[in-house]
Amino acid sequence: MKAVLFEQFGQPPRVQNVPDPTPAPDGVVIKVEATGLCRSDWHGWMGHDPDVVLPHVPGHELAGTVLAAGSRVTRWKKGDRVTVPFVGGCGHCHECNSGNHQVCEQQFQPGFTAWGSFAEYVAVNYADTNLVALPEELDFATAASLGCRFVTSFRAIVDQGRVKPGEWVAVHGCGGVGLSAIMIASAMGANVIAIDLTEEKLAFAREMGAVATVNARDARDVIGAVKEITSGGAHVSMDALGSPVTCFNSIANLRRRGRHVQVGLMVGDHARATVPMAQVIAHELEIYGSHGMQAFRYQDMMAMILTGKLAPQKLVGKHLSLDEAPAALMAMDRFEGLGINVVTSF
Repeated sequence: MKAVLFEQFGQPPRVQNVPDPTPAPDGVVIKVEATGLCRSDWHGWMGHDPDVVLPHVPGHELAGTVLAAGSRVTRWKKGDRVTVPFVGGCGHCHECNSGNHQVCEQQFQPGFTAWGSFAEYVAVNYADTNLVALPEELDFATAASLGCRFVTSFRAIVDQGRVKPGEWVAVHGCGGVGLSAIMIASAMGANVIAIDLTEEKLAFAREMGAVATVNARDARDVIGAVKEITSGGAHVSMDALGSPVTCFNSIANLRRRGRHVQVGLMVGDHARATVPMAQVIAHELEIYGSHGMQAFRYQDMMAMILTGKLAPQKLVGKHLSLDEAPAALMAMDRFEGLGINVVTSF
């Protein structure tokens, strides 16, 4: 099969012919119909993720059809239209048994713990626990765009942030994660403030439901701007980028007893961010991480998509070929363009 492969961290990946995958007894092989490009893939390529073993095929936001199933798979067959969370739970550890597959102790992550979906085919383990059926109404490109950023934002806003109608939600960073969070929080009835460095992305954020925006490049005091707009601070705030500045601002712009959700990865030089702990204590703030979403939680999100309350297709940016993926992957740190770019031609 054709796949994007890199043999050294930070060195240009190339499209090469590599052996076709075979399914594990509890896994499947999926014919990839679409796969999203995510900054997490860039982090993996740069060597920021210890799970990545060279040589490596990246890619973790995918949708396609089951090509082959292992001997122990009971719920899926050839031809089924599926997607999968980027964190797959083993289905039998303590965390999985408590319903928290997204922090499974033996988690499977295509594109990180195993070869990923920048390829014609990808093997996925723990299929009965993790595969999600795709309704016929949902095209593959949109389904692939859900795989990391949209589902992570859904859980971050709905489950971790516990956003309520009428609350103020601040979203720091208007990339794929941030725009998804803006759409979802707006659908939940919240008032959303979008914070970013470019007017183009802030204009798109308003299209996705933001009722106010702050240009962090122009504003001298992002924290003060959010507090002024909200008359005291956000009820919920998300760092959708992952930097010491956005993490600090997201916590510091909360009102008393507010809730911060960290979604943007903090790795490499950004792994240790300053936290305004005196404010966390005095104002009884809550700080949460959010890492993907369990397969069984897709049902509620899918219902909102099928009824039109959520429209993830609006977030899909460019459609790319597999041959264009290496250059697009290497450019992910420049935060160019709008929405989520998806490989749809293999």
